[in-house]
Amino acid sequence: MSTELPRAVLERLRAVDWYGDWDMASSHSRSRALLMREYMRRAALWAQAYGAEEQWPFFDVTEFVAPAFRLDPEIESELEDYVAHNVGTPSTARTCRGAVRWAALRERGGIDLPDLPDPYEPLLLMYGRGGGYSIEEFIDLYGVMIPYGNFDSNLNAEPFLALAPSTLDTLDAGAAGRITYFAKISEGYPRSSPRGILRRRLVGREAQTHDEAFTRNLRWEPTEYLRLYELGHNDIDHVQISEREAAAFIESTTKKLTGSR
Repeated sequence: MSTELPRAVLERLRAVDWYGDWDMASSHSRSRALLMREYMRRAALWAQAYGAEEQWPFFDVTEFVAPAFRLDPEIESELEDYVAHNVGTPSTARTCRGAVRWAALRERGGIDLPDLPDPYEPLLLMYGRGGGYSIEEFIDLYGVMIPYGNFDSNLNAEPFLALAPSTLDTLDAGAAGRITYFAKISEGYPRSSPRGILRRRLVGREAQTHDEAFTRNLRWEPTEYLRLYELGHNDIDHVQISEREAAAFIESTTKKLTGSR
């Protein structure tokens, strides 16, 4: 039996600094929140597909997809030893086991699966960008807290599919303050494929304004567009968009300009 995929996931877990690098978690708080919300959405989809709603959100999908599945003994021993000595919360440990077992099940194949996205990839990315989480009234990501919501709200949440590390880094770059995103639109450039995107950051108690555009240099740079628009220079219009829409534009533009896939 091949163990390449589950071992790769185990190595990703071993690379996580679970509870030490608070600065890293804080600097990646925006992307970590998006990734956790996307995990919650995907977990709800899988829970609905297999009648596991009561186990949502932090559960082992493989237990429901293939109850008789058993992990390779060597991988299982390494996984249990790692979890016991490094992962401090029960729900985080469940998802670590779940991610490794899911990789092993996918590698083995032979099971008809619904057309649903990988349940654990957003969570693995989140772990790599600043460690784990803790649960109280909110989900504490050690830099930001997000509400649980309920099963239905997560099931119907807007997908976050732009998971490239470069996209996540761009969302986090200089992301201090309260941020609103905008898309520049005109004829031939609808909201789904705009001319460009901008963000307005309101920083501090006095709400100091910082306007930035995502440029062909693949970074946020200062722009006067919004200020000039407010003064009546409005040849090109704009519309407010979600952070997920902004991420999709960043990812597609990066691929076009770098030739990456």
